[in-house]
Amino acid sequence: MPRKIQVLIVDDSVVIRRMLSDSLATESDIEVAGVAANGRIALAKIPQLNPDVVTLDIEMPEMNGLETLTELRRLYPKLPVIMFSTLTQRGAEATLEALSRGASDYVTKPANVGSVSQAMDNVRRELAPKIKGLCTWYTSQHQAKSINSIIPNSRPIPPLSTKPNSASNSGSRVDIVVVGVSTGGPNALQSVLPKLPDSFPVPILVVQHMPPIFTNHLASRLDQLSKLNVREARQGEPIGPGGVWIAPGDFHMTLRRDGNQTRIALNQETPENSCRPAVDVLFRSASELYGPNVLSVVLTGMGQDGLKGCETIRSNGGQTIAQDAETSVVWGMPGAVTNAGLAQRVLPLSAIAEAIQAACVVGRSKPVVAPLPSPSASRIISSL
Repeated sequence: MPRKIQVLIVDDSVVIRRMLSDSLATESDIEVAGVAANGRIALAKIPQLNPDVVTLDIEMPEMNGLETLTELRRLYPKLPVIMFSTLTQRGAEATLEALSRGASDYVTKPANVGSVSQAMDNVRRELAPKIKGLCTWYTSQHQAKSINSIIPNSRPIPPLSTKPNSASNSGSRVDIVVVGVSTGGPNALQSVLPKLPDSFPVPILVVQHMPPIFTNHLASRLDQLSKLNVREARQGEPIGPGGVWIAPGDFHMTLRRDGNQTRIALNQETPENSCRPAVDVLFRSASELYGPNVLSVVLTGMGQDGLKGCETIRSNGGQTIAQDAETSVVWGMPGAVTNAGLAQRVLPLSAIAEAIQAACVVGRSKPVVAPLPSPSASRIISSL
């Protein structure tokens, strides 16, 4: 009998524990190994149950989720942990703090759903793929099948290579950087963006798979850590050097020309790759406007969002950097791009900021930075 992924559910609510257990029971390759009503009980049960994945509520009595996570990471540094959070300001702040403390991913509790069965279905559709994606032995077993189905009816995917792809013009001047990231993204962005100087010569646009409210808190957190001005994108906002724009949750982010200025355009058109915002949408839009002068960066994430966008960027002469498997929380998105032969460079997370900076120096005698429009004037960089 095939081995099933063992999950430990930690939540103080009997209703939530039952809902999660019943939802996951419909998955043939997942089994609930046990439940715990608080963090202390969970920590005692882990060595007994040896789970593959833990789901962890944030707000619990006696020992809350953040306290539990801190201790769990000390004892079991590689055990995948999925936080179960609320879609609120407080929930967003706590979730981002949990991710910074080492949580692998998160799901949001269902809100405003019509029935218990609908709530269970929503949880299963969001939670089950993340459990499977974070379980390394499971993903390795299914990797060959998933890789060969990335682009149905297309050419065979070449073997993995970390060498530059000479088919793309890696010497083109870069006028915009676009970044796609999902699972593990907040920490990956926190590793990359603060390393870039305030003299960075081109705008950076980011799609991080996150719901509304969460993206604004992510932008604020990164803004405090970075020399660049990081903000959640707004409709019609002009972009320029020295700034980073993060797509707001539930909105695709595209670009449009307005005379000599490039502006943000947001929409709520159909999700792509089950995502809104979607990386593919941003990548295609940037490639249409900037042609060979686009640098795309694909970081850790589940699924294959960004793959088709990178195909467009490559066909127009642009460049792509992908994060390597060893430093990715999930090597889904960057793995799909790499295995399709679309990445000029495949690098560990620690080397990506330097590679972005180096690529953006090409074709520039000196990094002249134009001032950004407000609200950058309100930033106090000296306090960082």
